[in-house]
Amino acid sequence: MRDIVLVFEVHQPARLARNFKQRIRELAAKGVRITPDLLEHIYFDEELNRRILERVSRKCYLPANEVILQQLDNFRHSGKKFKVSFSLSGVFLEQARKWVPEVLESFQRLSDTGLVEFLDQTYYHSLASLLSEEEFTEQVLEHRQLMKDYFGREPTSVENTEFIYNTRIACVLGRLGYKVVLTEGVERILGWRSPNYLYKARGCGIKVLMRNYRLSDDIGFRFASREWREYPLTADKYAAWLAATPGDVILIAVDYETFGEHFPRETGIFEFLRWLPGEVLKWENLRFATPSEVADSKPVRDEIEVPEAHTISWADIEKDISAWLGNELQRESFERLRHLRCIVRALPQHSWKRVWKLLSTSDHLYYMSTKTGGPGEVHAYFSHFATAYEAYAAYLEVVSDFEARAIEALLGCERARVRYAWMRDVPAGQEFFFYEADGKPAHSAARNMFEFADALAKQPASVAQYHQERGDFASWVESVVGDLVLAQEFRKVGVSRDPEETKARLLQAVEARRREIFEHDC
Repeated sequence: MRDIVLVFEVHQPARLARNFKQRIRELAAKGVRITPDLLEHIYFDEELNRRILERVSRKCYLPANEVILQQLDNFRHSGKKFKVSFSLSGVFLEQARKWVPEVLESFQRLSDTGLVEFLDQTYYHSLASLLSEEEFTEQVLEHRQLMKDYFGREPTSVENTEFIYNTRIACVLGRLGYKVVLTEGVERILGWRSPNYLYKARGCGIKVLMRNYRLSDDIGFRFASREWREYPLTADKYAAWLAATPGDVILIAVDYETFGEHFPRETGIFEFLRWLPGEVLKWENLRFATPSEVADSKPVRDEIEVPEAHTISWADIEKDISAWLGNELQRESFERLRHLRCIVRALPQHSWKRVWKLLSTSDHLYYMSTKTGGPGEVHAYFSHFATAYEAYAAYLEVVSDFEARAIEALLGCERARVRYAWMRDVPAGQEFFFYEADGKPAHSAARNMFEFADALAKQPASVAQYHQERGDFASWVESVVGDLVLAQEFRKVGVSRDPEETKARLLQAVEARRREIFEHDC
């Protein structure tokens, strides 16, 4: 029996405002002080986001959910049931709750059938997995909690933003307890193998379900193309293709907006969706399943290895990360975002982190793509900016304003400044290099205070004794890190006759300082 897994991706970003400086001037004229809590409402175009969500809800989400709910009910008591899965971004769900609550309610009705699986992803549909493992984990867990709050369950299946995947990402998700991760069935990774089987990530136990992009794109991109030799695509024709396709499982994953938004009702897309379950279930060798059911029931056929240098996604022809990091505009914006993370994490108010996370949404960099041809048309279709350069200018203007305000707040709070000093990576060449003795490196270095603390704890006491006798620790912490208080504490530790005691006192000083600056607000 071949499993057909239908997964619908649902996301709406918080789009940037083009006129945020005008908003700031208007607030200033009214005597309103710009606080961190106001920045989200200043930087992002809530009116535009509301209009788009209302339009897409009317054209896609509500009617498509109604069709699916009807078909779930139609086959509820049959021998083979209709099942679907959704991946809903946290940003989308926030907007739905705020502006079109009936959309959220319709997804909850789907959940109540027991025939729908909801996947986890990054809450902000972000590039966090390319920025920081800590940030990636945080956003996935934030999404997990959202799914529990809205649908009463914690997902066991997961996808990263836009199916971005490599082995490191898979293993992070495996450590978070997920059964299976979804990604793209890319030929350069699969080689002679087919995407239509269950795999597992090399080096960790998480299973990997790979999208059949040809069959998915027949719906997502080619459905209404009159130049396509298979036009028109009917449900019975498509079901026959599925039945004739070899393999244990076929993952069909498309943007949910395909139904009614990308392809309007007049193309017949809703009739296709309405008739597809019945046509598939007519075939004795086909049944519908969810990703977690596949992970539980199908055998793992092989391992998948995707090095970080060859990270894949479902975007564009290249199916890599060039959709977001393929040109200098995107890479500069990404580095600005990366640099800002340490600053906002040092500040006590959650509002700073919230705005940064919204700026990490993948769409902002996607709009900056300068690709041409078919991929370029797709990027332009989704963007509310006229050109990639306009998108870049708008993003950098917001980031620059946000950075200036964050730095001002940082300088206004000594504890926050020292937090930043601890978290930031020092400039290249200024790392702390541990030595066992003169001219004898210990092959360990620290770029920030957390790495320093970890490395110091792992080093032999003789290494700590060597550096403490020379005054290296206090000198580095004072002149490079910028924590004068800890430097003074290191000097107070002095040098004991027992190297173990010296090391223990140093670690105690580090831990006491960490608690002082990270467990108290400004």
